[in-house]
Amino acid sequence: MNPLTFENRVALVTGASTGIGAATAIQLSTCGVKVAINYNKSAKQAEEVVRKVKSAGGNGLLLQADVSQANQVNQMVKRTVQEFGKIDILVNNAGGIVKRVPVTDMEDTLWDATMDLNLRSVFYCSKAVIPLMIQGRYGRIVNVSSVAAFTGGGRHATAYATAKAGLHGFTKGLAKELAPFGITVNVVAPGLIDTPFHLKAETGAFDQFMPGIPLKRAGTADEVASLISYLASDCAGYSTGTVFNVNGGMY
Repeated sequence: MNPLTFENRVALVTGASTGIGAATAIQLSTCGVKVAINYNKSAKQAEEVVRKVKSAGGNGLLLQADVSQANQVNQMVKRTVQEFGKIDILVNNAGGIVKRVPVTDMEDTLWDATMDLNLRSVFYCSKAVIPLMIQGRYGRIVNVSSVAAFTGGGRHATAYATAKAGLHGFTKGLAKELAPFGITVNVVAPGLIDTPFHLKAETGAFDQFMPGIPLKRAGTADEVASLISYLASDCAGYSTGTVFNVNGGMY
């Protein structure tokens, strides 16, 4: 029996086609949460997540949207409400390193694209669901950051680290704004996790970072998803404005 408690909840998980987002969507669905599963380009992987949700007896809704575009975010939220009636939980998971480039060689467009994907998207998604949560006097917003927010990131990932550090500030400020309405806002900051993100990000990342991890292994998407699920549950009602590290002790 899952110890987490969810009372007729609906969740929207962005970037849920692979990795941490996919694991979170599946875990929430096993707890009885109705889950809107967002993806941008990875349609086949997203369809597989929905299949796993439904095969486990869950209720999943597949939604394509570029979360860096306000109009697409608003349509995604509208579609979720049409299908499920409300949104109680938002997991802002979409993000990534657009391209590794030194700051001295970085074009404005790349800087902007990195901020759009990792920070502006969180603003758009949060802004779209907050009125629904205020109306229901309940809400859980969980933002997925990175240990890079503390360390400055890996090779030529300064823009990414900057966006994730900004996400921490956004979370803390928003938590104060929304606390009077019973809405919590927290950050989960993963370290080295065995997901497609690190496979795409940089060759040799595992070998590079492993010596600095006290637990001497990479984390799993399910381990991060378990923490996200806790923060999204009714059990976590007294935690807000907080950064939760999940990195095997590397930071």
